[in-house]
Amino acid sequence: MRANVASKLETKTPILADLIKDVRDGLIKVPQFQRPFVWKPNQARDLLDSIGSNYPIGSLLLWKTTEKLAVERNIGDFRLPETEELSPTDYVLDGQQRMTVIYAALGAEPKESGFSAVYNLQDQEFLTPGDDSYSPVEFPLRWMYRTTELLNFRTALQSHPDASTLQPRLDELVHVFTNYRVPVVILKGLTVEEVCPIFERINNSATRLSIFDLMVAATWSKSFDLNDKADDISLSLESKSYGDIPRNTVLKCLSALENKSVAKERIMGLRKKTGEEMEDLVARTKKALMRSVDQLVTDFKIYSIDFLPYEAHLVILTYIWANNATLSAEQLRRVRQWFWRTAFSERYRGASENFISKDLEGIQNFVVSGGDLDAYGSIPSDAALRRITFRKNNSRSAAFVLALAKQGPVNLTNGAPIDTSDALSVYNKKQFHHIYPEAYLRNNRPDVERNYLLNFCMLAASENNKVSDDDPNVYLPQLAADLGGHADSVFRSNLMPAPSDLDYGKATLEEFLEARLPIVREVMSTLCEGNS
Repeated sequence: MRANVASKLETKTPILADLIKDVRDGLIKVPQFQRPFVWKPNQARDLLDSIGSNYPIGSLLLWKTTEKLAVERNIGDFRLPETEELSPTDYVLDGQQRMTVIYAALGAEPKESGFSAVYNLQDQEFLTPGDDSYSPVEFPLRWMYRTTELLNFRTALQSHPDASTLQPRLDELVHVFTNYRVPVVILKGLTVEEVCPIFERINNSATRLSIFDLMVAATWSKSFDLNDKADDISLSLESKSYGDIPRNTVLKCLSALENKSVAKERIMGLRKKTGEEMEDLVARTKKALMRSVDQLVTDFKIYSIDFLPYEAHLVILTYIWANNATLSAEQLRRVRQWFWRTAFSERYRGASENFISKDLEGIQNFVVSGGDLDAYGSIPSDAALRRITFRKNNSRSAAFVLALAKQGPVNLTNGAPIDTSDALSVYNKKQFHHIYPEAYLRNNRPDVERNYLLNFCMLAASENNKVSDDDPNVYLPQLAADLGGHADSVFRSNLMPAPSDLDYGKATLEEFLEARLPIVREVMSTLCEGNS
C-alpha cells in the first residue's frame, strides 16, 4: 500500500477571477503530459451554464512543486498565456479541460483568438459567436472582469426597449460569476514518482500516462526537449523502416546506456541530468541504436519493428553496440546465439524490468567473453513445436517467420523469389499462407486446429488469394507439377518436405506437420548455434 498523502493536501476555494489571475501570472500551468484538449464547444458552453446556474463543477487537483516541467501553452483552439518561470508552480493534474475553458472564456484578451462565449440576455443562454460582432443583448464573457467594458455594456443596455428585464439578468450573471468559487485541492511536497500514480488514477481519459510523457516534462528546459530528440532519433531510423520505434523504447535505451538498468525509477532518475549531459546521452544512444538496427536488418532480416520478437532484444543490442566499437566474428556469432535462443525459448515473455536490466551486463559479458550458452534457452521440444499456433505479437511466431526469411523462400505458385524485405516491412497477415488452407479446413476438418505454426509459409498476398480455399491434396500436387524439376528446391526453400519425399496428393494435415517438424527443427538448431 502506498504512503498516505493526506498530510500533503491543502484545500481552498478561490473565486474565478483569482483562479484566472493565477493562470495569467504563471502560478498555475498545464504540464505537457496532460492529454490534449478534447472538449467540444457545446461542452464548454455547458460548463459555463453550470457556473451561471451556480451548479458545482467539481474540484481541481493541482500539484505544487519546485520541479520545472515542460508545459502546454497552446491547447487546440484554447490558448494559455506565456509567462515567466516561477517557483514553486501549481501544475494541473485534474481539471485541465475546465481550467482551459474558464481562462479562455473569461480571462483571455477580448480580441485574442481561441474559444470565446457570450451570454444572450434575452434567450438566457450561452453562445459561441461566429465573429467579433455581438448583438446589443449579447454580453461577451471576456468583459466580465474588465470594469470599463462592463460599464460601457451596462450603459448601452439602458437604452434597450427591454432594459428593465435585461438589466437585472446582467446583474445576476455578473454577481454569480464574480462570487462563484471553485474547490481546489493542492498536493505539496510530492516527487514526480509519487504524483504519477495519482495522475493515472484520476485521469479519466482511459489513456495510461506513459513514462516517456513524464520524462518529457521532467527533463524539459529551454535548451533541451526530449520530444524533439526522440523525433530526431525516429527520423534517423526512418530510412531503415524503424521510424515508428516506440518512445518508451528509446527511453529504455537511454537508461540502459546511462544506468545499466531499464527500471522505471532509474529511468526517472535521468531527469537529474543537465541538458548538456542529456544531449551527450542522446547522441550516444542514437549512434548505438543505428548500429543495432543495422544488425537486425542484415543479420536477422527484421525489416520492421513489428517483427522484433521482444523489445528487450533491441534494448540489449543497443547496450552491446554502445559498449563495443567493433565485434569479432566469434562475438557476432554469440549475438546470434543469444538472439535466436531467447526468441525461440520466450526468455523475455513477461520479463520484469529487473530481469532485463540484469541481462544488459550478462549478455554483454557473454558476447565479449563467452559463457554458458544453454543459460539463454533452446528451441522448443518436438511436442511443444508441434502445438505452437501462429499469432501476431508472439515471439515464436516472429522468430519462425524470420527463420523462413533467412532461407530465401520462393513463391510456391510460380517459383519467383519472395521479396522478404517487402513482406516483413510491416505486419500483413496476407503475406503468410496456411499451407493447408484455413477455409478448407474449417469446412472439411472443423475439429482440427487450423493455425499451427507449422502450417504456415510465406507467400505474396496476390498469390495467397489464388490458393484461397483449395483442397491441399489437389493444389499442392498441381503446384509441384507446374514447377517441374524445380519443385523440390522451391518447397525446401519454404522449409516444406520436398514433393519427392512426401505424397502431397494423400498427406493429411497431421502427416504434413509430422514431416515438416524435423526440417524446421534442424533450421532452428542451426540458428541457435549462431550459424547464419
